[in-house]
Amino acid sequence: MKLRILDSALEDLDRGRQFYERQGEGLGAYFLDSLFAEIESLLLYAGIHRKVFGFHRLIARRFPYGVYYRVDDVAVVVVWRVLDLRRSPAVIRKALS
Repeated sequence: MKLRILDSALEDLDRGRQFYERQGEGLGAYFLDSLFAEIESLLLYAGIHRKVFGFHRLIARRFPYGVYYRVDDVAVVVVWRVLDLRRSPAVIRKALS
């Protein structure tokens, strides 16, 4: 299985890093390390997560973020978005469309 992270997901991760770095020095780097570890776990566990708005959603353990992804026919996990789950469902749905 292969992993592909779209630019939209990388932009989400960068926004999250900037937010957490403003909260405390080094917290942004910890955020990225944690979320990338969660994303890498998809190489083993892709497809087991509940579907939400047409995407599988992995809920991060240390931060209130969801990793929205799909598994395509050639065994590639495509990470579409990494979104803050404290937002309203309407905002998340719009971000995924």
